[in-house]
Amino acid sequence: MFAIVNIKGQQFKVEAGNEIYVHRLGAKDGEKLSFDEVLLTSDGDNTSVGSPNVSGASVSATVLEQMVKGDKVIVFKKKRRKGYKVKNGHRQQFSKIKIDSITA
Repeated sequence: MFAIVNIKGQQFKVEAGNEIYVHRLGAKDGEKLSFDEVLLTSDGDNTSVGSPNVSGASVSATVLEQMVKGDKVIVFKKKRRKGYKVKNGHRQQFSKIKIDSITA
């Protein structure tokens, strides 16, 4: 069984047992979370599509790690013939969560 769930403004296709990285959540390590914005559920034969959400469906997850940093993104700005150059870097912070179960 899989579901498409909206977590912090992003959509993820999840199955029970998956470990995914989402934008940093305000939860502690080992804390249980529940996400109610389930957009689609499917168990192979039956597919339920919500408008906008599937009623009664939820995804439960456990926070494994906080403050996991992603790859560095280089931000480079330049204006030609003006002598203007600025180079900055950015590393997004993520939370690693494990999907425990999907209820439909």
